[in-house]
Amino acid sequence: MRIASMPYLDEHATDIAAGVDDVWRSLGETLDRSFSRPGAAGYARLVRAADRAASGPRPLAEGSTFPGFRVVSAIPGRELVLEGRHHFSSYALIFRLEPVDPGRSRLRAESRAAFPGLAGSLYRRLIMGTGGHVKGMRRLLAAVRRRAE
Repeated sequence: MRIASMPYLDEHATDIAAGVDDVWRSLGETLDRSFSRPGAAGYARLVRAADRAASGPRPLAEGSTFPGFRVVSAIPGRELVLEGRHHFSSYALIFRLEPVDPGRSRLRAESRAAFPGLAGSLYRRLIMGTGGHVKGMRRLLAAVRRRAE
């Protein structure tokens, strides 16, 4: 499924006291670290994710993978587009980075996903209805901010 046709879920943002180059590096390191832990790999296997292991170039670039995600576009200092799919969903995370002031940046994370069928609907209710997705995104952005600052 093309990312543009996936339903919009939400967007989260954080301002970071660091330049876009530092935030970009921190974003890649944080994603790699967060999604390459044994728990993430186990979850990716459980839901039968298309990508279940870290592979490809580092720092993250087009074609890089980690459990649950594949990098489809990487414009250093500007935008990182991840997509994934598993038994219950096709999804994308789009990170956009912009300078705010000298030495300050804003990182935005847009989520898109389709949840086909009854199993997909139940899965959506589980991750969105419980607030798990929102907590996870806020925790991820906070980790990037801490690492960059």
